[in-house]
Amino acid sequence: MNEDILRRLAGVIESRKGGDPDKSYTARLLAGAPDSILKKIGEEATETVMAAKDGDAQRIVAETADLWFHCLVLLAHYGLRPEQVLDELDRRAGASGLEEKATRKAISRGA
Repeated sequence: MNEDILRRLAGVIESRKGGDPDKSYTARLLAGAPDSILKKIGEEATETVMAAKDGDAQRIVAETADLWFHCLVLLAHYGLRPEQVLDELDRRAGASGLEEKATRKAISRGA
């Protein structure tokens, strides 16, 4: 995976904070955050699922790109970076998905 693309895109998104919502889609999302971002993530997730149900590889890739973009906007809104998500994925690598999920549930119950 080319982490540099995520890093660069995150930088562009960050630069749109406080920008003119009439001139930048990203600035418009951030100005209406978190609701505007959450709505788009829900929409893009649904479109990704529909593309997958249709088995359309090109649409799956395009809709996943839209979903990831909006997730990056969400991260920026909360002052988070894509590297943090990649670090979390790296931390989980090599662990059984079932064991990892059970550990997260146990931790959340104890909190």
